[in-house]
Amino acid sequence: MENTYAQRLLAEFLGTAILVFLGVGSIPATLMLQEIGKTSFTMADLGVIAFTFAMAVVAAVFAIGHVSGCHINPAVTLALAATGRMPGREVTGYILAQCAGAVAGAGAVVAVLGSRAVHLGLGVASYAPPTSASQAFLAEALGTFILVFVVFGVVDQRAPGGFAGLPIGFAVFAIAVAVGPVTGAALNPARTLGPLLVSGPAGGPVDWSQLPVYLVAQLVGGLLAGRLYVTMNRLRTIAA
Repeated sequence: MENTYAQRLLAEFLGTAILVFLGVGSIPATLMLQEIGKTSFTMADLGVIAFTFAMAVVAAVFAIGHVSGCHINPAVTLALAATGRMPGREVTGYILAQCAGAVAGAGAVVAVLGSRAVHLGLGVASYAPPTSASQAFLAEALGTFILVFVVFGVVDQRAPGGFAGLPIGFAVFAIAVAVGPVTGAALNPARTLGPLLVSGPAGGPVDWSQLPVYLVAQLVGGLLAGRLYVTMNRLRTIAA
């Protein structure tokens, strides 16, 4: 027996909402504390934000992984579908549920932290000079590639079972530390869209021209990771 499609979509909605509320919410929360203490943003602050994202992913994997697979990321969903690891007919529903969850999570951040969170950027992923669009594209593509590659590895039937959330969380933390200073390490089209769709109408700082760079890079990185993992792990049939 397995969960219904509707139950899996609800799980994806909730999982992505949790990821955005905790992970994205940690960004304006950190900036608000900096304003109070009149301190500058440091590597320690980046580490706290990266750790929050990582722990949110770990929590979500253990909470809903057995229900929906805990994709909570359209790049993961598309990569799994493109490699035959999930039915193509389910992709649209998964992605819509993830994006809706991201919007709900970003809305919850505003509800809890108030309008100040919007004015502080609401965790919207963006890049600024001296980072160019090509550098941002490469950073998001590589970061998403590594994340999706790790996901494929831990869900492989030959991998040790029972703790998939931990290596995925570790990967999120490491990637966020390396890529965060360049693009904010979104690594997820739903996480990218959610804060944008909430912050923009609320009057927050949003640069819509950067959105295609993020979305295309993340989807390309995810698809390449899935394809490479499948190619790398294609087993030979050994004749008796």
